[in-house]
Amino acid sequence: MRIKLTDQVAVVTGGAHRVGKAIALELARQGVNILVHYGTSSQEATETVRDIKSLGVDAYAVQADISKPEAVETIFTALRDHFGRLNIFVNSASNFQQRDLLSVSLEEWQETMAINVTAAFLCTQAATAMMRQNDPSGGSIINILDKGAISPWPKYPHHSISKAALWMLTQVSAASLGPDIRVNAVIPGPVMKPAGTNMSDEEWAKIGKNTTPVQRVGSPEDVARAVAYLASEDYINGVAIPVNGGEHLLY
Repeated sequence: MRIKLTDQVAVVTGGAHRVGKAIALELARQGVNILVHYGTSSQEATETVRDIKSLGVDAYAVQADISKPEAVETIFTALRDHFGRLNIFVNSASNFQQRDLLSVSLEEWQETMAINVTAAFLCTQAATAMMRQNDPSGGSIINILDKGAISPWPKYPHHSISKAALWMLTQVSAASLGPDIRVNAVIPGPVMKPAGTNMSDEEWAKIGKNTTPVQRVGSPEDVARAVAYLASEDYINGVAIPVNGGEHLLY
């Protein structure tokens, strides 16, 4: 059965910019009210809240350093105070460090695991409790992975391992939290230029042509529509949808 998303409430971690913003805006187009979590992107968060509200739904931004466990309470305190309920939780916040395996420091390892896995685990626990408290029909948790979750990515070793752990967290959660809570994931491929690069449009287009059977790059909106689909379909649980133009076929 398709779930109507109108007037639901969602949290999107890392929702101020990039793919997280696209997810927040797509859910807003479906009538969902959005709590936008951000780390340091204050101006982008303000702009995202404005853009969401222009779609006729409510939005609120909350800042929290998600590498620290206390950030989860910050997010959920803001959620309780502003909306008082929860239907959808999207774990989109992530860090992305390029290192050689032997050069990854313990501090970098721990930070990556804290942001990409531990925060999602703690948010899953807190989201489940709040969903069950406010709505007996349950809710939906969606984790954002990448190709490192399903295939070794030597340029990003600790990131890849963290995303593989997040995929296992998705599966264990999906098997554990039913029947009322569904947990799924999306695996974006080349949908947005890596942050902090000076890659030209031509170089970016070449990546899509060389690494996907459809021979083109995608967009953050492709990922966002997959998230909205998973939130609205009540018989999909424990899956990861690749949104990558078939990139996984050519590893």
